[in-house]
Amino acid sequence: MEAPAQELVAIAEAFALPGPVTAITPLGHGNVNTTYKVDTTAAGSFVLQRLNMAVFPEPELVMANLEVLAAHVQHKPLAGQRWEVPRVIHHRISGQPWLRADGEFWRLISFVGEAITVDAIATPAQATQVGRGLGLFHTLISDLPIDQLADTLPGFHITPAYLAAYDQALRASKIELCGRARWCMAFIAARRELATVLEAAKAAGRLQLRPIHGDPKVNNVMLCVHTGMAVSLVDLDTVKPGLVHTDIGDCLRSACNPAGEEASPDDPIHFNLDLCQAVLEGYLGSARAWLSADDLDLIFDATRLISFELGLRFFSDHLAGDIYFRCARPGHNLERALVQFKLTESIEAQEQAIRRIVKGLR
Repeated sequence: MEAPAQELVAIAEAFALPGPVTAITPLGHGNVNTTYKVDTTAAGSFVLQRLNMAVFPEPELVMANLEVLAAHVQHKPLAGQRWEVPRVIHHRISGQPWLRADGEFWRLISFVGEAITVDAIATPAQATQVGRGLGLFHTLISDLPIDQLADTLPGFHITPAYLAAYDQALRASKIELCGRARWCMAFIAARRELATVLEAAKAAGRLQLRPIHGDPKVNNVMLCVHTGMAVSLVDLDTVKPGLVHTDIGDCLRSACNPAGEEASPDDPIHFNLDLCQAVLEGYLGSARAWLSADDLDLIFDATRLISFELGLRFFSDHLAGDIYFRCARPGHNLERALVQFKLTESIEAQEQAIRRIVKGLR
């Protein structure tokens, strides 16, 4: 539900803004939180967000992670490159980096100016910058001790747990299953063994927990309007300890689908190898120094898995009655699931080509 305009102004001005609010407008198309752009008379713009407490039941931990992250990277040099980490604005009276009002949780952060995001990659140059942005982010936080970060979403990107949740949602669902839903069920049944690939590698000591972004899809990478270079990675609510492969896989499955995140399942969904090459060139150009041989070996597996995992999550939410992801219409989550499963098929069909790209960049 949208808050009234005057209520939004009052919430924004409860934070330590440098001047009065002149305008508040909706910002972005996020599936979880509600986001607004706040313009002021004195010092540009800010981002006001209402966090979804059904998704983040302990939002104070989310904010603590943001402040740990900002403090860690604050004085790190990037050889003159522009790179911004959104800055948390504190409440005028309490001094806390949040506001609770009428049972809702609000925060205000700085706005990354003179930069845009894209919902779908248009050129290999854009793909390179998306990969570079994630690589810079990972490099900046690679030495951040994970015990300084709270696990704000226990189970996030633990694919076997999503598979178990799907099984439960399927048993409990009262939704009539159409032909497309049954196709999704058959798709999942044929790939259940995929779910354990990263967790098994972690258990075997091949992968280690590191700080991750958690949701580095293309429209969370800010690109400078003047140079086209990546200048920020936003939507930091999912920063937590995890496997960097979930970030790499999520970035690739998002950037290398030219049809975009909200494509129709009737569109020609495919994983574009040229964009894959460009993303990995950008990413490894920034992050190669601290990646192991096992890290590189598992890039294909992670890319296939995260596309499958996201489809599984969308389909489970469809079965549960659309309680997690925000939907624009009935059946929206089913459509999203179909897109991700078709993308998974395309990734699988090009396994050897993707592995050759990684090998060529080692």
